[in-house]
Amino acid sequence: MKISEIYGGRFPVSFEIFPPKGEMDISSLREMLDGIAGTDPAYVSVTCSAGGTGNSRNTASLAGVIQDEYGIPSVAHITCINSNISAVDEYVSEIKGKGIGNVLALRGDKVPGMTTTDFHYASELISYLKKKTDFCVGAGCYPEGHVECDNIDEDIDHLKAKQDAGADFLISQLFFDNEAFFRFVEKARAKGVNIPIDAGIMPIMGKSQITRMIFLCGASMPAAVVRMLNKYENDTNSLIEAGMEYAARQAVEIAGSGMANGIHIYSMNKPDVAKFEMKAIRDAGY
Repeated sequence: MKISEIYGGRFPVSFEIFPPKGEMDISSLREMLDGIAGTDPAYVSVTCSAGGTGNSRNTASLAGVIQDEYGIPSVAHITCINSNISAVDEYVSEIKGKGIGNVLALRGDKVPGMTTTDFHYASELISYLKKKTDFCVGAGCYPEGHVECDNIDEDIDHLKAKQDAGADFLISQLFFDNEAFFRFVEKARAKGVNIPIDAGIMPIMGKSQITRMIFLCGASMPAAVVRMLNKYENDTNSLIEAGMEYAARQAVEIAGSGMANGIHIYSMNKPDVAKFEMKAIRDAGY
């Protein structure tokens, strides 16, 4: 199923997972996959690597397992900033070989020492994929602006370029301030961005994790999050519980606002996180 076909029915809730860095032993991933599949997600996206940036052979393999063995639409991430056309073509062939019809086209993080080759921006990759394949292509969006862009209006112009290049749906970067997401959606819609937008939510699992993500993504930290981190700084289990509850409140408010077309949970390969967030959203009636 194409991701563009899931909108319009039951409010879609999806998850992001990452493949192992080394050789993939699917048996070691069964507990995680079984748990996430048991929540009946609209789709599951698979990143290029655990904390890495390059295209991973494990991405296509894991996305194929999710689709073929669990019957869940999968989305394979593909990055381009450190790749040339031949490398992208090879990876596309691998994705096609697994029968995957959905990809998330991202620029990716620049690797120190590597120079940009055939692609500079995600919009160029999207345009290339739409001309060469029949993929349903998703793209990233940034509620508080991309960390390398100083102007949110300019950033939304770049987002519109992704849509014009052929992007079929959008998944947002993580954020902790729903009002920032609502303002972003209003601005994007006003500028003609009319494809579905899924709100990306990451439950807080630890202080170092969240500090790193805020540095990488440029997400702001509301006072409620600061108080949570200070309160449970030395109580990991309570911080995880509070972080999951905060994410659930975010997701339920967003689902009820009508401002997002779906919720995409950065589950970090934790089935208990997926189950908790899905239950909260469904129990709220969405």
